[in-house]
Amino acid sequence: MLSLERAQQRRALLILACCHILVIASSNYLVQLPFSILGIHATWGAFAFPFVYLATDLTVRIFGSPLARKIIFASMIPALLLSYVVSVVWSQGVYVGVDALLTFNSFFARIALASFSAYLMGQLMDIKVFSRLRQYAAWWVAPLGSMVVGNLVDTFVFFFTAFYASSDAFMADHWVDFFISEYGFKLSVCLVLFLPAYGVLLKYLIRVILSNKESRPLSKRFSND
Repeated sequence: MLSLERAQQRRALLILACCHILVIASSNYLVQLPFSILGIHATWGAFAFPFVYLATDLTVRIFGSPLARKIIFASMIPALLLSYVVSVVWSQGVYVGVDALLTFNSFFARIALASFSAYLMGQLMDIKVFSRLRQYAAWWVAPLGSMVVGNLVDTFVFFFTAFYASSDAFMADHWVDFFISEYGFKLSVCLVLFLPAYGVLLKYLIRVILSNKESRPLSKRFSND
């Protein structure tokens, strides 16, 4: 874990919170775009949301779990509001205009609430699992374990909250299928793309995002505490 000054910690908090909000809003747009392959139902959101877990795991590794939780709590309300706006303005992936915001849409409000709940529960579980597993010497154990458990929690919470007995008849009938396939896609994306990129991005965050030429040099010694 890096030893950071207060200004550097605030800067990192702002940057990473904005990343979380952007990924969540993008995922809420992409989750409206379902696709089927070989009879398996999924949405394009499966390829976007794992970015949040990558950012969270890197945050825990660099800053520790307390700052990671601060990022989650700083992100969740803006993400909830932006998710609703994105879902309403881009209904079913089609831009319908900002005038749509003048009428409250309970269906998309439910999706935004589901996204909020899934994000909060999934990320807190991710932090807990990662913190427990980071003591192992192999670098991949903690991010792999946290992604497996965190994605399971957030995917189930999202699809159950958003589509169980929903007014969308298709999603109400197939939400379990979407949950299973979405979880499978997320794990595949994590294993193929995000886990190998973990070490590279860790170095990138230390060198670029966290660098502050006006501050004293950062300690690059990590602890397993």
